[in-house]
Formats: sequence, C-alpha cells, structure tokens
Amino acid sequence: MSALGPPLLIANPRAGRARGGPLGQLREALQARGVGHDLALTEAPGHASVIAREAVEAGRTYVVAVGGDGTVQEVVNGLVDVETGEARGPDLVLGVMSAGSGCDLARTFGLDRPPEVVARHLDGETTMPFDVGRIRLRSREGGERQVLFANIAEAGYGGLVTDLANRMPRWMGKARYGVATVGAIRRFRLVRTRVTVDHTSVDEELSNVVVANGQFFGGGLKVAPRALPDDGKFNVQVWRGRPVDVVRATPDLRVGEHLEREDVREWQSTTVHIDSDSPLVIEADGEVLGTTPATIDLLPRVLRIKI
Repeated sequence: MSALGPPLLIANPRAGRARGGPLGQLREALQARGVGHDLALTEAPGHASVIAREAVEAGRTYVVAVGGDGTVQEVVNGLVDVETGEARGPDLVLGVMSAGSGCDLARTFGLDRPPEVVARHLDGETTMPFDVGRIRLRSREGGERQVLFANIAEAGYGGLVTDLANRMPRWMGKARYGVATVGAIRRFRLVRTRVTVDHTSVDEELSNVVVANGQFFGGGLKVAPRALPDDGKFNVQVWRGRPVDVVRATPDLRVGEHLEREDVREWQSTTVHIDSDSPLVIEADGEVLGTTPATIDLLPRVLRIKI
C-alpha cells in the first residue's frame, strides 16, 4: 500500500488499456509492489476534470494522470478551483505517467521512464511542491474564460501550429505536427504584440510568446531550461524572429541552447499580460484555449507532485 493511500489512475483510453500497453504495464507494476489502486477511464474531452473533482469531493488525496499533457491539464483543472486559485482539498498529490501522445511535463521531473520505473516513483512518500498556471483569455466564441495549465502556454506561431495539428486526423500520429509546422509558416506573419511582465514590458513585432512552468514541450524540446515548477515564477520568452527562424532553431531548442540568440528575450515573472494588434492563437499543454488578449498568473505551490 502506498504511504499516500491508494492512488486513483485517471487515464486517457489512448494510454493503452491492453495488457501490453503503458497503462496495463503500469497497473501490473503497481500490483507487483503491493500498491492498491483504482482506475477511471475518460470518455470525452473535459471528463478527466470531472473525475478528479469528484474524487477529491469523495475524499481522495492522491490522483495520477496517465496520458499526455492534455490529460494532466484536465486533471489539474479538477484538483484546483480556477476561480479561487486554491486546491479543492488539503494535501492533494498529483502523479504523472506519460502515455498516449506523450507527456512533456514528466520530462522535467525525470518521469519519462518505463512504466515499471514510474511505478517505483508513484510508491513511497516523496513529493515536491508544484506551481500551476492560470490564464484568462478570450474564448473562440468571443467570451472570456479561465483555464489552469500545468506545463506551458504559448501565444502566436506555436499556438497556430497546435491548432492546425489538432484539426488533422489522429491516425497521422506525430506527423500531424510536422505538417502543421510547414502550414503555419505559410500562414503566420509577425504581429505587433505587447507583453508585460513583473518589471518591464515590450511592444514590438513578435512571432511567439512562451510562458513556461516546466522545461520541456513540443515533443521533448528543452525550450525553458531555466524554468523551475516550484519557484513561484514563470519563465517567459518572446521570439522576434520569423516562424522559419524558430524552426531553424530546433537543434538549439532540443538541448536548451537557444537563449543566447539575438531574436530571443527571457524573463522570470509571476504574471504575464499579452495583447496584440490582431488575435494570436493561444495553446496550453497541447490544447488550444482561445486568443489574446490574455492575462496569466501563477498559483505558487498549490499542489504537490509525486516524484
């Protein structure tokens, strides 16, 4: 039995229900360690948030998101009240298992490992504080909405890439992002954008704005090597180069060596406001949320993450 009590696994069905899939392997490894657990499979977009919220209301304190960054984002939105910015219960612990489309957040904590290794991390008592991002933005229907995110948010070229990729058939797999990258280069033009952080602001033509809590996104790119998800601040980057320049920087992005580029500026900040002459698509954790204008603030150490 886990020292934190029996975890509830909230899994995207694409995580692999079969015995040989990641989810099946994780359950076998937990059982082998004597860790009793329960499983809930999501049935539709947003369902993981409902499951997580109802689990906390029923007295659960330990929830594991099994899937990609989108699944983690939904679980976080169930564990934390977006309006108050507070956890829905005391001492809530979030576990993460990368599966399905992959989970970049897991990489920051060294949890992008085989299921039997992750099972060892999910056992025991070790946790660390975990910051969560909150974004207020314009929905695609024209109203306002608030959403929590666990890993990163970005506005501009990266948001457009995600939007195009999410519109493509799932059977294309990761190839969707390659096709979307090319398509977004053709469609995107630099936009006059105003970005305000804690101690300064910029007003210039930009291609992308990154607000990072974790270090990795985009399938393992080390975009924010100085981001620490427990330090009470975002790592904020603005990119002034054209989309094609962003793509050409991929070798540097893979190893986190892009921050010395002349077309990249970086700050640490607790809040970020983004406005633009024309709406920029905003995505967070691989899900398109809406468009600018947007205000992003950080909820420090609102959860604990299992490591």
